[in-house]
Order: sequence, then structure tokens, then C-alpha cells
Amino acid sequence: MEMTERAPELRRMEIEVIKAAFSRVDDVDFDNIPFGKIFSDHMFVVDFLENEWMQPTIMPYGNLEMSPAISALHYGQAIFEGMKAYKGADGRVRIFRPFDNIKRMNKSAERMCMAQIPESLFMDGLTQMLSMDSEWVPSQQGCSLYIRPVMFATTAEIKVKTADQFKFVILTCPVGPYYPHPVKVVIEEHYSRAAEGGVGSVKAAGNYGAALYPAKLAQEKGFDQLLWTDAKDHKYIEESGTMNVIFVLGNKLVTPSLEKNTILSGITRDSVLTLAKELDIEVEERKILVEEIIDGCKTGELKEAFGAGTAATIAPIDLISYEGIDFYLPSVDANSISSVLLKMLTDIRVGKSADTYDWMHLVG
Repeated sequence: MEMTERAPELRRMEIEVIKAAFSRVDDVDFDNIPFGKIFSDHMFVVDFLENEWMQPTIMPYGNLEMSPAISALHYGQAIFEGMKAYKGADGRVRIFRPFDNIKRMNKSAERMCMAQIPESLFMDGLTQMLSMDSEWVPSQQGCSLYIRPVMFATTAEIKVKTADQFKFVILTCPVGPYYPHPVKVVIEEHYSRAAEGGVGSVKAAGNYGAALYPAKLAQEKGFDQLLWTDAKDHKYIEESGTMNVIFVLGNKLVTPSLEKNTILSGITRDSVLTLAKELDIEVEERKILVEEIIDGCKTGELKEAFGAGTAATIAPIDLISYEGIDFYLPSVDANSISSVLLKMLTDIRVGKSADTYDWMHLVG
């Protein structure tokens, strides 16, 4: 994956730790976890002021006090990442590809005129917090600990300008599957997610806010998500609302290319393409016409379609709708390419298979 260079390192400061008075972990039903609603005991917080990072702190999860004039609220300087940690049969906690998330977050920060986050600050805070909250990492099949690093501008000034103060926070929550069933998508023909020259290739908060209305319209019609198309002509497939999209056309794995910088460079996407090549599956990253996908639905050339993302992991798509017509895809079974790739990825994440790509970072 194409990433920016690492942020300059800073003098490592000992992290201040304020432990929660009591843990809430025993109140959680880990066999029935809603996605993104239950948060772990602690969070990592650090401010960027006067051109340097201040004292980092691990503190009990809770509300933050901020001015209503902060730049993030008025001018949208906010970015985030999505990561996951897994607990293996050996009981050890493993974070999936954290250094790639750090690089991508700093790419987002550069595009949004925000401070670069040193790798040591990010990893020291994350690993120490996960060591404290290791009991929050689910061991149930299909479950994980979702990790949300977020940074937003805190300069309190009502003026359109680049902020110089920021707050970086990492919070975590145990989660089950984002999509508990195959996904139904509709190809978007009017609204746009991103245009060339915009911020579609970074995880800026505003990307998701702008997508809510068209996604709501689709959900009101019974679809789970959109398949976004290019902003100019709506002729080419780009990505889905919460994930990159991958198609099995004939014997090839085909996914939209990243060259126009309108699509997020997904870490799960990259992992899936890497594993597919290991299976000697031919992979194509290229422009994909909407009509090619619809023709594939009609002729049977389209064998599978699935999303790939941190939250979604690998999510099979069983219906694609276009111009009011629903096209159903073949049912997925254990031998389907998406299923095989998901098993390979899961086995690496929980330590059942060798981590030959050095993707997993052990905690403790």
C-alpha cells in the first residue's frame, strides 16, 4: 500500500495512568455484543499544543470537556482510523496491522492540515491501554475488539484557517459482526462520495457525514449499503459505504484501482489481495464499468461480490440493484473464494496460522 513517511519521533514520555475505579467488563454479554455501543474501561488521550505533543494519559472512558468554538465542529478538521485486536486460543492479544493504520492516519492528517502522530506515541498508548483492558478483547468466534483512534482540531477560534491545536484519542469497544447477514447493495446513480482532487482517499470524518443522506435513502428502500460510482459520469464502480468492494469475475478477483485517489486504500483490501495471490488467484486492480458488473449478473460471469473493511471484515454481497432491477448473486458456501479468504485471514489474526507477512502485533 502506498503510504506517507513515518512521522518524526518525539522524546518518549511516561504515560500517566488514571485507573477506572471499577471495571464494567462483567456487565457485558459477550455472546450478544452490539457493534460500537459498549466501550472498554479506559481511553488514551493526548493534546497537541504549541507545536508539540503534551503529556499522554490513559484515563477512564468518559466525556471530554471542550469549547463549543473548536475548529472541528465548525470546519470539519477531524480524522479517524478503524483497527481491530483479536484474542487467540493461547489467550494472547494481537493487533492487526497497526503500523499501516498509523501511516494511513498520518496521510489523512497531512491532507487535512493536522499534526503528525509519532509512531511511538500511538503504539505506546495503544499497547499499554490494551494490556490494562485485555479482558475486553472477546474470544468468541467472529468477535474482536474494535479500536477507534480519532484526532480533531481543538483550536477555539471562529475563523476559517488551519488549526494549531489538536486532541488525539484512542477508544475501544468489543464487537460482533458488523453485517450479520449477506449485504444488499444498490448502485448509486445520482449522489457522489468523492471526486478527483478531493479527500476520498483519506479517512476524514466529513466523508461519512456527507454519505449519510444517500445511504439513508437506500436503507429506506431495503438495502444495506450503496455501491458508490464515480462523481463525473456515474459509470464506474468505486467502493461501498463502509468497505472496499471486490468482485469475482470468471476466475479473476477484480477490484477498483486506487489511482484516482477517490477510494480509501483499505488495509483489509490489501490483505485480501495479498492472500488471493498466495492462492494463485489472478488479481486485477482497474476501472470497473457498472455495465460490466450488471452484464456479469445477467450472464453468470459474476460469481461473487464482497466488501472488505476493518468493521465489515469480509462481507458477502448477495444482491446488487441497478435502475430498479434486483440481481441476485449465487449463495456463498465454505468453498467460495470470499469464505476461503476470510478463513485464511481469521486464522492469521487469532494465531492459528503462521503470520508470514508480519501483520500481527502481540500485546505484552
